[in-house]
Amino acid sequence: MPAKRGYDRGQPSNQRSRGANRYGALANGDEYGTGDMNPHLTERFGAARLDDRYPDPEVAPLARPSRTNNDIWKYGEDAKKPVVNAGSWISKPEVPTASELLANYQSGFAVGEQIIDLDQELRPNKVVGAYESNEEYLGTQYDLLREDALRPLRQAIEEVRRNPYLDEASYSSSSGIGIYEPVYLKAVQFSFGGLSAKMAFSLSRVKKLVRWKQSKRLITGTLVALSPADDAFHDHSKVLLATVGARPLSALESNNPPEIDLFFVHPEEYDWDPTRKWIMVESRSSFFEASRHTLLALQHMMREPFPLSEHIVKAQKDVGPPEYVRLNPETDLSSLVSIDEAEGFSHVNILQEWPTGDNLTLDPSQSRALNRMMTKKLAVVQGPPGTGKTYVSVIALKTMLANMHRGDPPIIVTCQTNHALDQLLRHVAEFESSFIRLGGQTKDHDKIKKRTLYEVRSDFEQPKIPGSRKNRAMGAMRQLTAKMQMLLAPFERKNTPLDHRLLAELGLINEHHAESLDIGAQSAMGIPQTTTGIQMEQWLGRCVERFDRPYQADDFGMPYEEEDFEEAEQLQEIEAEVVARDFDEDIEALRGPISTLSDNYRGKKGSKLRTDAQIRTKLDETEDLTTIPIEDRGVIYDYLLRQAKQKVFGKFREYAKQYAEHVQLRKTGQWEEDQGILLSQRIIGMTTTGLSKYRALIASLRPRVVLIEEAAETLEAPVTAACFPTLEHLILVGDHQQLRPHCNLHEFEDEPYNFNLSLFERMVDNNIELDTLRRQRRMIPEIRRLLQPIYGEKLKDHPSVRDIDNRPPVEGMGGVNSYFFTHEWAESRDNNQSAKNEEEADMIVGFFDYLVLNGVDPAKITVMTFYNGQRKLLSARLKNHPNLRHQVTKVVTVDSYQGEENDIILLSLVRSAKDGKIGFLSVDNRVCVALSRAKRGFYLFGNAEKLVVASDTWEAVVKVMWGHRKKSEIPTTGPPKRIGYWLPLTCLKHGNKSFIQEPKDWELSSGGCLQKCGCILPCGHKCMLTCHPLYFQEHR
Repeated sequence: MPAKRGYDRGQPSNQRSRGANRYGALANGDEYGTGDMNPHLTERFGAARLDDRYPDPEVAPLARPSRTNNDIWKYGEDAKKPVVNAGSWISKPEVPTASELLANYQSGFAVGEQIIDLDQELRPNKVVGAYESNEEYLGTQYDLLREDALRPLRQAIEEVRRNPYLDEASYSSSSGIGIYEPVYLKAVQFSFGGLSAKMAFSLSRVKKLVRWKQSKRLITGTLVALSPADDAFHDHSKVLLATVGARPLSALESNNPPEIDLFFVHPEEYDWDPTRKWIMVESRSSFFEASRHTLLALQHMMREPFPLSEHIVKAQKDVGPPEYVRLNPETDLSSLVSIDEAEGFSHVNILQEWPTGDNLTLDPSQSRALNRMMTKKLAVVQGPPGTGKTYVSVIALKTMLANMHRGDPPIIVTCQTNHALDQLLRHVAEFESSFIRLGGQTKDHDKIKKRTLYEVRSDFEQPKIPGSRKNRAMGAMRQLTAKMQMLLAPFERKNTPLDHRLLAELGLINEHHAESLDIGAQSAMGIPQTTTGIQMEQWLGRCVERFDRPYQADDFGMPYEEEDFEEAEQLQEIEAEVVARDFDEDIEALRGPISTLSDNYRGKKGSKLRTDAQIRTKLDETEDLTTIPIEDRGVIYDYLLRQAKQKVFGKFREYAKQYAEHVQLRKTGQWEEDQGILLSQRIIGMTTTGLSKYRALIASLRPRVVLIEEAAETLEAPVTAACFPTLEHLILVGDHQQLRPHCNLHEFEDEPYNFNLSLFERMVDNNIELDTLRRQRRMIPEIRRLLQPIYGEKLKDHPSVRDIDNRPPVEGMGGVNSYFFTHEWAESRDNNQSAKNEEEADMIVGFFDYLVLNGVDPAKITVMTFYNGQRKLLSARLKNHPNLRHQVTKVVTVDSYQGEENDIILLSLVRSAKDGKIGFLSVDNRVCVALSRAKRGFYLFGNAEKLVVASDTWEAVVKVMWGHRKKSEIPTTGPPKRIGYWLPLTCLKHGNKSFIQEPKDWELSSGGCLQKCGCILPCGHKCMLTCHPLYFQEHR
């Protein structure tokens, strides 16, 4: 991609030519230049007219505008308007002030106190019943989300303030503190995303090196707090907040110390001094950027109509049709039936009739769910595991697209995760090419990547609008960049001492001082008088010494830290979503000119002048600087340098504030151009996080239909943000009996705050109408029956899962396709206090090897556990196994595997504590996911006795596996009891039974029984090895 004018990444600004007086143009030029090539054309013909219509606060428009509009600009302007009869939450900034984060600190306060008084101000999420008003509802969601996002950082700051000099490992592991010291400003970068401070930081308090590509540290979008190192967060007025703007791997891994790009929340407050030493703190247990845009969206919803509030806020049970369906209920349903029947279903009044199941390609429960999705303005559809909820969503989209008219706004589809969104859009791409994916970095490079906004924009011929908001902002940013670079030029790295003319312009030396230096330099032969700084350099002589950077390289003797690759991958997916650039695809590095800063020279010690007052007096009393004693010149230069930085950086901060304003204007201008592209599409997809981020842009399209997949595992606030002023039809698809939304604060889960309650589940709890899909197409019956304690008799089997051609028996198991191996091996804890069970892990690794030896493809096996500690242990043991070290093995946590499936699942339950506690295993939502991922083989390993005592659900599961079910539910192959202290195996070749009781028993097995192989080898001799089924299959 060719570099854009003024914003190529390339040369540092210190390589450009410099005039003798860098500051002569400071007062010249238009402060807010347009940057247009032909500004006179705008004056002559006028700027392009824009449709100023916008959703009135009282009456929302019902249809998409016929052309682009001014909605995006007005969205931003409305956000500044006051709101009457609203609580203090409506005016809070989404990023807290430093004083707010440190407000509760007094000597003796306990770590963990909250930003607001929970008992008095924080309202709980209301599970059942109506809220009093929109304000109460939105305010409740806002306060809970903000506290959940910010408290982890506040706790980290408090802990560091009490013990400011500990190594990172000495702080409590639950706080998730990341601490870096010293931290110094290295350079300033002028990017379209903002004014970036390139900070060099030490890992000396981490005491470990970091594999940044797999690390959760300082990911883009993280909120960090910085304090002067000599203050250590005691004075809140000195604390600065910033977000990580980018973390280029080249700067992290190639440089020592590593570097990071920061966007200061208030750039006008940072002093931009490269010699200032800072402490930087992050909380690695939360990711602020994921909540930031949703907080803004909730505040904006108090300034606009709130459709569907009668159900979402007031919990009304009866749901009517969307307005556009009520006005025109005749719908083309021909895509749901065969070609022969299509004509009879092209004009169906869906509010009065619906095709019978015999006519449709759907099962009855899917047909009922589709009916609800098409005819109810708030449609709630539950899809238990394997029942095809994504399939029904795709059919609904296909049907709605078939009934769209020219001028209708695009349908918005959104999911909790990038993976689910890509999966849904891949299905859409089979029948609709006019779609766009917003945000994120899709992993689908075949179909979806070319339909991202960035790629479509690159191929789209954008009309040039002279004087557009975007062009004006870019012009102003370029002018400000030039001015700020000129200000910083004297402090660029590898420069000369400060020029005496600059010091005179700044009022630090007078005219007589400057003249004395000019006369002194003239006496030195062969020195051009125009050379910047030469007069000062001549005057100083050996009184100064070269000073490059104040920081040192880290010790390479430190070990690498152990990273949680699964968590890092999940967090990096969120990072890619919330920080995806609107203007270029590279989320790793920023682009734009760079000014690298340094003091360059420092005065030598030895002077009797000790204070700034003494130095100032000395200068005031002296007209000829050449008469000042040599031993005093170094300390005088240091004084002048400090004063110059104070004056220059003060002006720089003024420009930095203006620059930040134009960054926002440019984003608005870019979205106004993107609006035209999006209006030509029929479907627009994004994650729920992206929906909040792009809310102003999406609202300008005036959408009326939003479909949300994975709605039951998404926090309520991001789903509520989908209630755009023009919304008529909201479809929620999910399963509240599987994973619930994630909170950063454990105390916000369940009573009393219920923050991990999704809007989907709250609607179900309030008896809002819903339909449940009932026929599952994933699990063989003997695995599906394990879900009976959770779903009762709702789930039925599709014939395909009973067909052994589709679901063949597990090799080497003699028809035992599900089994609970129970034991009494004690659990333990890893360094992060995560539970693990070493004997259980060894047992599972041995079984994994046995299955592979029997011909199972390793890719068809997933090892699953509830605990990260056990996941890491299992991964290491599998990689170190001599037969498996070259195989790709999949080990996951339950929480990361919702929506996934595999042929065979090996579930490690881990918990076997003396006190009988079972932790995560007591959460039925997680248990539901764990029990429902396997298609043809499911094997559990754990202490069944402990589980039965601690959980009613596990008691019911164990009873099912013991055989306490009606005869039709008992497997017809293998023994009826599927639980025991021995794992039953069956030799593929000889049919012999063997039983494994402990890990060392695997040493006697080569995948078969104890008989000799006896197969005839290619050489004609009999194989004398113990039975080995993998080779037996090859011989056969």
